[in-house]
Amino acid sequence: MGIIGWTFVWVGITFSIYIGIAVWSRVADTKGFYVAGQGIPAIANGMAVGADWMSAASFISMAGLISFMGFDGSIYLMGWTGGYVLLALLLAPYLRKFGKFTVPDFVGARYYSNTARVVAAIAAIFVSFTYVAGQMRGVGVVFSRFLQVDINLGILIGMTIVALYATLGGMKGITWTQVAQYCVLIVAYLIPAVAIAYTLTGNPIPHIAIGEVVPRLNELQTQLGLNPYTGPFSNLNMLNVLCITFVLMTGTAGLPHVIVRFYTVKTVRDARWSAFWALLFIGILYTVAPAVAMFSKLEILQSFADMGASGMQNLGWVQNWAETGLIKTQQWQAGMGVEQLLGTIDRDIIVLATPELANLSAWVVGLVAAGGLAAALSTASGLMLVISSSLAHDIYGEIINPEASEQKRLFWGRVAIFGGVIVAGLFGIYPPGFVAEVVAFAFGLAAASFFPILVLGIFWKRCNQQGAVAGMIVGLAFTFLMIVLMRAHVVVPGVGEPILESFLGIQAQGIGMVGMLLNFIVTYAVTLATPAPPQDVQDIVEQIRYPRELTDEELQEAVA
Repeated sequence: MGIIGWTFVWVGITFSIYIGIAVWSRVADTKGFYVAGQGIPAIANGMAVGADWMSAASFISMAGLISFMGFDGSIYLMGWTGGYVLLALLLAPYLRKFGKFTVPDFVGARYYSNTARVVAAIAAIFVSFTYVAGQMRGVGVVFSRFLQVDINLGILIGMTIVALYATLGGMKGITWTQVAQYCVLIVAYLIPAVAIAYTLTGNPIPHIAIGEVVPRLNELQTQLGLNPYTGPFSNLNMLNVLCITFVLMTGTAGLPHVIVRFYTVKTVRDARWSAFWALLFIGILYTVAPAVAMFSKLEILQSFADMGASGMQNLGWVQNWAETGLIKTQQWQAGMGVEQLLGTIDRDIIVLATPELANLSAWVVGLVAAGGLAAALSTASGLMLVISSSLAHDIYGEIINPEASEQKRLFWGRVAIFGGVIVAGLFGIYPPGFVAEVVAFAFGLAAASFFPILVLGIFWKRCNQQGAVAGMIVGLAFTFLMIVLMRAHVVVPGVGEPILESFLGIQAQGIGMVGMLLNFIVTYAVTLATPAPPQDVQDIVEQIRYPRELTDEELQEAVA
């Protein structure tokens, strides 16, 4: 059986499992729909967090970025992993103890303001749609290459699957589907990495094989006129490396679709254990990604050194990916440099093409395709739930019609998910950049809008509603405007060049750092210039910082 046949087999099996779980876990109340009834075991929630987190950007694109950027690509590893540490230490247990359904729910209650709730809901929707664009594009890439269908048709198929299991089971269905998707994607990621490590070095452990591959890769890059692979700041200067890494860290801690997962467990203790399991499960993939990046880069450069661009056109994997338009072989010519050749290869294909690069069996290639789909769909479904809860719970259920019945809230929640899927598909069909690059913008927006008000909301009881609203608006508006100006040639029709190259030397992916600092400054200044929060709100903030419930006497002592 060939690659297409095996891909159909794996995709058919995994999609059947997802749909079966959706039917089994369908819910009939809003608590089940938004927070899975708060009954998910910690280890299962850790796997679901891992799947939610390991999006198309992590599974498909991250290794490609590291492969092409070398040392500078480590910003994605350090930023995304470090962000989870921030989330586990600074936010997750406290938000769980606060006991709400969503991030806007927390903001609305903590800042005793429906205005703050609406601003947070709009920010959550904005961030989620930016993030989901990358996921849908990833689904289209996988379908296009492995099932030989048009990218846009692949996106439509992915939209249908997500809409089915998200509307039926809500958070409960999404959670158990993500557990299954984590199993699929991690197996799909590890098998080719282990096989290639053994082929290249005789050692099946990718982390150890790197030690032998790095010197060969550095030497080959130098021979071909490139900077050494491990040489720092070849693609980004130090300022942008620092800004982008910090934005990815704080953006991770502020992403609403990740935070909401910690509302689904029974207790604060379970929330802490969920964070531990999530770090473990995420770490398995993140420590292998640099190995995949180096293995694939070595294979490509070695092929170029041995046969040149003309000879490479006869390779099977090149011909297969050229048919999708993701390798532009029509630009290849005899005598071209390696840098020109690398510029014609879409970075998003690296992980998906790795099994073919190493001549692995067709069933491995098909499994990797199923893993890529699992990664993209798991994150897309989590984002759809954030969009649904922001619209149907935070805006409709809490502001427009607080007296709405359970059935009506559930109905509008499902309608919101369905509408969100359609808009997400359009973003996937017309994406504003590479998958991981689009996702990085979502982190900038999350860092500039949510991270400051969540941290201050937990650790500074003097922080009030006026400061939080002003800080969110300033941070989000500044970051969005800067990204549009710097990416105008991609997102604004008819504009051929960026309107602004950088802001104080900081590029678009790192501009959320400035937006976040502005948010902190504005929130602090406005808070001090306006009245303090009511005493009962300050007492709640004091309570959530302790693992157990304080008695009235203990609370008075703590406040004093």
